[in-house]
Formats: sequence, C-alpha cells, structure tokens
Amino acid sequence: MAHSKSAIKRARQNEKRRLRNRVVKSNLKTAVKKVLQTLEAKNYEASKDALRAAISKISKAAAKGVIHKRSAARKISRLTRKVNTLLQPAAH
Repeated sequence: MAHSKSAIKRARQNEKRRLRNRVVKSNLKTAVKKVLQTLEAKNYEASKDALRAAISKISKAAAKGVIHKRSAARKISRLTRKVNTLLQPAAH
C-alpha cells in the first residue's frame, strides 16, 4: 500500500488511466472484429467502411499511448491487406 502523498496520488491516477485504456482497447478490438466479420461475409463495401472506422480507432489508441505506434501500424497494415485481397478476385 502507498504511504506517501505522491504515491497515493500516483496510484489513483494509474487506476483512472487503466480503466480508460481498457475502454479504448475494448473498442479497438470490437472495431477489428467488425472488419473481420464483414470480410467473412465477403461484403466489400461494408468492410471498407468498417476498415475506415477501425483505422481511426487504432490510430487514436496509438496517439494516446494505449498501444505502441508500430503495433498500430502493423494492425492497420494487416487489416488493409485483408480487405484488399477481397477486392483482388473481383478485379480479375
């Protein structure tokens, strides 16, 4: 247990941030799942919209420091690649 005033305050701030980060991470995971669901359904238009929303959430999470910026870039890259592969067969 924290004894000094600064340690008590730090514990309070950490708890607030932990809860806030948990919400951001949860929303991020939900957005990614929506993209994957639309991909399974082979719905290109819906997956494009879901991807746009997911990229926004991922970027915000990285900007806030909830996830690392390289981790965010990797997630965005992989999702974009998956959505683009859905488009490839239709182009041929």
